[in-house]
Amino acid sequence: FFIGFDVDEDLIGNLARMPTSERIKAIQKMPENMRKKREIRNKVLTEITKKSRHHGTQCSCCTHCLQGTAVSFRRFGNTFSECFRLLWVWHKALKIIRAEFGTSVLSYFIFLKWLLNFNLFSFFINFGFITVPQFLAAEPNNLSFTGLELFTGAGYFQQTVLYYGFYTNATISKTENGLSYNMQLAYIFTVGIYFVICFLILLFSMAKTFSRNFIQPQTYSGNASKLLCTWDFNITNDKAVKLKQKNLRTQIKEDLTEVNREVVSFSVKQRVARVAIHLLSWFASLGTAVAACAGVYFLSINNLKLFLKGHKNDLESQAATLVLPLVTSLLNTLIPFFYSWLGRMERFQTPGQQIYVTIARNIILKISIVGILCYYWLDIVAASESQCWETLIGQDIYRLVLVDFIFCLLGSFFGEFLRRIIGTTVCVGLGQPEFDIGRNVLDLIYAQTLTWIGILFSPLLPGIQMIAFSIIFYVKKVSLMSNCQPPRKVWRTAQMTTSFIFLLFCPSFLGVLCVIGVTVWRLKPSEGCGPFRGLPSMYAALSEWIQILENYTVSKWVVWIYHNLITSELFFFILSGIVLIITYLYWQIIQGRKTMAKLLQKQIIN
Repeated sequence: FFIGFDVDEDLIGNLARMPTSERIKAIQKMPENMRKKREIRNKVLTEITKKSRHHGTQCSCCTHCLQGTAVSFRRFGNTFSECFRLLWVWHKALKIIRAEFGTSVLSYFIFLKWLLNFNLFSFFINFGFITVPQFLAAEPNNLSFTGLELFTGAGYFQQTVLYYGFYTNATISKTENGLSYNMQLAYIFTVGIYFVICFLILLFSMAKTFSRNFIQPQTYSGNASKLLCTWDFNITNDKAVKLKQKNLRTQIKEDLTEVNREVVSFSVKQRVARVAIHLLSWFASLGTAVAACAGVYFLSINNLKLFLKGHKNDLESQAATLVLPLVTSLLNTLIPFFYSWLGRMERFQTPGQQIYVTIARNIILKISIVGILCYYWLDIVAASESQCWETLIGQDIYRLVLVDFIFCLLGSFFGEFLRRIIGTTVCVGLGQPEFDIGRNVLDLIYAQTLTWIGILFSPLLPGIQMIAFSIIFYVKKVSLMSNCQPPRKVWRTAQMTTSFIFLLFCPSFLGVLCVIGVTVWRLKPSEGCGPFRGLPSMYAALSEWIQILENYTVSKWVVWIYHNLITSELFFFILSGIVLIITYLYWQIIQGRKTMAKLLQKQIIN
């Protein structure tokens, strides 16, 4: 119907008479370029506006205004979305990375972009509901700014909205009889609701990527359709054509490698040797992780003693606070290189196996170090003689995040730039390095874990991490294009994004929930700082609020929800059972679709 037409009055009239959803689908199905489709859409909207004005005498004034407003908002939305796409620079960079290096390297940058959006959302929530109200009750900061605070997080920053201890425990009210803002409830509800939203987003993202990457029947439709039916004939720019060709060529290589993968058979002697090498490698990796955790623990104890002995602002005491994050980041940077070397020595059959084993070893190392630090913070620092142990923990996490960011940039310089110089000038046989996906992904998960832990003690920490991730994206992109070579073995990694999100969820996010839960329910807040000062626990603020609501009839439903749902073990037991049943049913549906996809593949081959 729409093939070979000009934009005439009959077509515009037919489209204008269609419902909105059908009209959008009809325009999308037209075999025209985007510029032509936009022209048709604008003419249809103009025609709808004319008709609404022509029939204005039959319609009420209110209906006429609503129709005009709807059309105006629709036009504004279309224009805004087009401008937003032009300003959004990630899309082009990701297309270039996929064309040059394939989906394995692309999965890292997609994951980094996803984490950046995550921290952007977190920053806006904390800034809007916690930081902005605090500005109304903030007292002037009498400390001087020396510049060293940017590295230590102490000094001038200690009396700012960056840390927990600066926030008031009073009810904020700009006028005497005006609306009041309870900072205690705002703090605990903002953090709690944020983690609930994070939990739901992670679950939804895992389900979405799992469904798209594991059970889509389209992946079994063969390469003929990809070769013959995926070219976009609206592309006319030479650079875009070359980029599309590289992208398509890389996808076909990945699919052919997946199809033509051979199963190598080993003799009994070779199998025993390979098993022995794997066991020795795991013994070395686990031993290294245990030694690193022991070093971090004893260093953290010494760091607390140095801090409690003298609260001086001289250069020596400020530099002493950087010892723990420097050593921790140094271990997190150097040991993964050792794990990568172990992976190359083991000689796995596929690059995917090597990456997943390297990721497993790195996650054991980093989560173990984070676990030791959390024990140090919650069991030792919280019981120390510090006037505000929450701010002290926030400063430690700030230094860890900052130093980890610096070491991440240094890792790109020493691990990729200098490696390329050595491999192309000194030892030509080494060649250019490949992008280490496992090490870089675990660096992101470690940084995000620290950010989640630090949200309670430093509400603006996601904003700092957001800036760090933005810089890391561009530095890694430039380093990738300049120093690294494409993977020697091309392979398809549609499932890697799902694996990354799963690792972020478990053990990272679930471990953070345990840390936040212990802090909120078990630990006694500091007596002289923070919004929960004077309370037996942070959770006590919510209990006191419920006791106040019990005196108001209008709020009885809130009290009922609190007593029968939030504090009820039976409710969470039933909820867990429902989640397990839904997960089981979803898994059965996935297995059924996967079986149907395999049958479809056999039919296509036959």
